[in-house]
Amino acid sequence: MTSQRIWTAALAVIGDEILSGRTQDKNIAQIALWLNLQGIRLREVRVVPDVEDAIVEAVNQLRARNDYLFTTGGIGPTHDDITVDAVAKALGVEVVVHPKARAVLENYYETRGGITEARLRMARVPDGATLIENRMSGAPGIRHGNVFIMAGVPHITAMMLDALSGTLEGGAPLLSATLGCWVGESEVAELLRATEKAHEGCQIGSYPFFREGRVGANFVVRSTEQAVLGACVAALAGGLEATGRETVAGGI
Repeated sequence: MTSQRIWTAALAVIGDEILSGRTQDKNIAQIALWLNLQGIRLREVRVVPDVEDAIVEAVNQLRARNDYLFTTGGIGPTHDDITVDAVAKALGVEVVVHPKARAVLENYYETRGGITEARLRMARVPDGATLIENRMSGAPGIRHGNVFIMAGVPHITAMMLDALSGTLEGGAPLLSATLGCWVGESEVAELLRATEKAHEGCQIGSYPFFREGRVGANFVVRSTEQAVLGACVAALAGGLEATGRETVAGGI
């Protein structure tokens, strides 16, 4: 099997409310799933406070070692929404009011009390940025090179992701299949290792659980090629069943 270019992304979740536990982040899962459909792997996630230096450090580290960096949170109209300023500092550019963003916000708020200084903050971007459409609330997301600055509100984030669909360069989507079995993962650790090693291009993840008074595990096999994935799943199922255990396609 020929090696394929693997495109990677990182996510910086920005906000004191996430770190305090007041808000539960829902963007990690939806961004990871969306990236997979684009043929991009979410490689790492960092949760960062509303502190400029912390955001600058995270942005510069994560964008340097991944093809793409997404940030969520901190682009609203209030004084503590500092993501744009921090990203601009990380990129070494000034913050400017994007004329198209201003026009979009003026149109959106025309019947909602008009544009204000606070609302105009949502038109601020790092100099040289382009916009990511937001059909939900008007305030756009921002793209600067390989950095994508997005809203923290999950349904608005989803709209921005939809606007980006098909626009990023990526590889083959990562496929997966799940196999469940009532077995302790330590009992089949060697089988898992050997099966993965025998099927180049596959990864096997083991996710144990305790239900109905007994232990079991769901094994998730991942690959970018359907034929390779199918062969690995069949081999794993055969290996488990050879020990006298039943397997459940799709997981338990």
